[in-house]
Amino acid sequence: MQSYLGTAAAALAAAAVALLLVAVVHRTSRRLGRRSLLLAELTEHAHRPIQVAATVLAVQFAVRFTTLYAVGSPWRQAVLHVLVLAVITASAWLLAALLVAVEDTALARFRVDVPNNRHARRVRTQVVLLRRLTIAVIVVLAVGVMLMTFPAVRGVGAGVLTSAGVVGVVAALAAQSLLGNVFAGLQLAFSDAVRLDDVVVVEGEWGRIEELTLSYVVVQIWDDRRLILPTSYFTSTPFQNWTRTEAAVLGTAEFDLDWAVPVQAMREELRRLCEGTELWDGRVCVLQVTDATGGLIKLRALVSAADAGSLFDLRCLVREHLVAWVRDQRPIALPRTRAEVGAVSGPLPWQAVQPRRPPRRPAGTEVPDDARVFGGSDDGEARSEAFVGRDDHADARR
Repeated sequence: MQSYLGTAAAALAAAAVALLLVAVVHRTSRRLGRRSLLLAELTEHAHRPIQVAATVLAVQFAVRFTTLYAVGSPWRQAVLHVLVLAVITASAWLLAALLVAVEDTALARFRVDVPNNRHARRVRTQVVLLRRLTIAVIVVLAVGVMLMTFPAVRGVGAGVLTSAGVVGVVAALAAQSLLGNVFAGLQLAFSDAVRLDDVVVVEGEWGRIEELTLSYVVVQIWDDRRLILPTSYFTSTPFQNWTRTEAAVLGTAEFDLDWAVPVQAMREELRRLCEGTELWDGRVCVLQVTDATGGLIKLRALVSAADAGSLFDLRCLVREHLVAWVRDQRPIALPRTRAEVGAVSGPLPWQAVQPRRPPRRPAGTEVPDDARVFGGSDDGEARSEAFVGRDDHADARR
């Protein structure tokens, strides 16, 4: 009993000394961390794992050296074995914490709260996936090392190795879906097809990539629902990525109106609306007649915004404003079905309506060419060259 009490006292003393040393090192590193981001991250993430690892290691040494008189006793072997397992677990935890601290330090250099954050989102996606992969590898290795501390497991090791080929084939067939998703996640991380915070359209839903793991992707839909898809979906199914190259995007609002609609007046009204709202980024504001069949004409308003959220609100604003403008200012352009009865030689009522004059612009003001998507402005010229080619575009101009 006296020897047991001595061992327990030695273990408690060793644990207290270890905790005291860790506390001193933690305070020192916190002071030095004010000048170093890496040291600050290490201090924050690795403090608790270092406490546990140092305490368990100190207790193991205390028990080992104070029980030399009982070498070979079952209780000593059991206690030391438990402590070895605890050391392996704490070491794996500490290694994972150190990797997380290094990765957070690397991520701090790339800000995603800036307008042009495509490269930062790409790096963040790759680092997050690598973090998940490395932590999974550390856990698997730690579990393997812990199992190898049991003599029974080491004894069957030779038999396991001889049948590793058959087991590997069976495991690959059983887990082919899981492995496919893991490889698909790595492919997404390094192919730059999709990144965190990308705006995508999948399964007819518009949303943002909220989480990207090795096995599944979480898409936050615009109404705060979550769409969870396997990573293999994004490598085998076409989807829309609105922010792969930049956040600025184009959007449309379409109207079916009567042939009597004054297109130029509606075009100028669209321009006035865009110039008066902060949702428009100043790049594209175009109104075009895209179809004229079935007794109606289809007008398409094409506008641009700095990001997908602003574009959604801008498209709704354009629809609401132009619908009200047609209803209040140009009711003659509302969709209608005509039926002519009687003599056709007389003037029709809708022909007798006098058109209103468009509002005058100040003298010297140049009317923007809002009737062309691929031309008429610097942005339109660039878009035309992207689809036609710089040389072919110049030849077509000639």
